[in-house]
Amino acid sequence: MADSNDTVTIATGEGAPGTTLLGIGAYRPRRVVSNEEICEKIDSTTEWIYERSGILNRRIAEPDETVIMMASEAAQKAVDSAGIDPELIDAVIVCTSTYECMTPHAAPKVAMNIGRNGISAFDISAGCAGFGYGLAVATNVIRGGGAKHVLVVGVERMSDGIDFEDRNTAFIFGDGAGAVIVGPSESNDVSPVVWGSDGKQADAIKQTKNWREFMDEAADAAAVQPYLVMDGSKVFRWAAVQVAKVCAQTLETSGVTAEQIQAFIPHQANGRINSAMAKHLGLPDTVAIANDIEQTGNTSAASIPLAMETMLREGQAKPGNIALLIGFGAGLSYAGQVVRLPQNPPID
Repeated sequence: MADSNDTVTIATGEGAPGTTLLGIGAYRPRRVVSNEEICEKIDSTTEWIYERSGILNRRIAEPDETVIMMASEAAQKAVDSAGIDPELIDAVIVCTSTYECMTPHAAPKVAMNIGRNGISAFDISAGCAGFGYGLAVATNVIRGGGAKHVLVVGVERMSDGIDFEDRNTAFIFGDGAGAVIVGPSESNDVSPVVWGSDGKQADAIKQTKNWREFMDEAADAAAVQPYLVMDGSKVFRWAAVQVAKVCAQTLETSGVTAEQIQAFIPHQANGRINSAMAKHLGLPDTVAIANDIEQTGNTSAASIPLAMETMLREGQAKPGNIALLIGFGAGLSYAGQVVRLPQNPPID
C-alpha cells in the first residue's frame, strides 16, 4: 500500500546562503533629444523643464533599437563585466512594461541572444519598480536553489507610449536598458526587499485607454493610440512622503544605517523627488546620489541599473560600495533594497 499523504516528504531546494552582484551592463539609444527639441512641440522652455524635473536630455530609441535589441546588448555587457562563463547563467528575468508583444514574452529571446537558449526565462511588469522586483525574485530564487546565476534586465521603450504634444509628460521619459548578473555568495550583498503597492492611487499613472477600448475604435481612421498620462502632483506627494518612509524601512530591514550608505540610487523619476528623499533620510553629505535623469530622463524599469552603471563608469561610486536602491512608480508600486555594488566595473 502507498504511503498516506501525511507521510510523504517533499524535498526543498538547496540554495546559496547569500547573493551578490557580479557584473553590470547598459545600453543607451543613439539618438539624444534635448529639451530644446521637446519644446518644439509643447509650450515650454528648457529652463522650466530642467527646474521642474532635473532633465536636460533623454535618449529616444530608433526603429532598430527594439526592447529585445537593447535588452540583449545590456545583458551581454553584464555578462562580460561579470567575467563568468555564460553557461553558468541559468535564468533570465526581463523587467519591462513596454515590450510590444503580449506573446511570446521577451526573456526567452534575450536568453537566446546571449547564447543560453533553453533556460528559465520570464518577464516581470511592475512599472518603475520593475527592476527592484526582478532583483528580489532573482535573489530569492538563488537562495531557494532554483538557480545559481540570474540575469536581471530592466528595459523600456517609453517613447512608444508618449504623446510628445502633452506638456505634462512629453519631457519626462526616455528609452534604454540596464542589466546585472546576480550570483551566489557565502556572505550576503543584497538585502531582503521591502516592496508593496497602493492600488487606491494606481490611476495616478495610467494609459488614456486600455487596448480593448482602442481595438473597438480601430475601424475609425481617427482612432488615437493609448498614451501614458499621470497626475504629477499626486505622484510627487506620494513619492516624497511615502517612498521616503520605505527607504527608512529598507535600511532597518537590511541592518544598515544611513551613515553606512555610500551611494543612493533611487529611480530616476524626478530630480526634485530624489533630493527631497535624500534630505528626509538625513543621508550624510559624503553619500553619492545618482543623477542619471539629467542626461537619460525617466526610463522606468531601466533607470536604476542605468544610473548604477553611470555612477560606476564615471567614478561617482566605487565597486563594492554600499548602496540604497529604491524603485517607485506605476501601481503605485515600490521596491527597496540595500546592495553592495558590483565588484567588477562596467565594460564600454
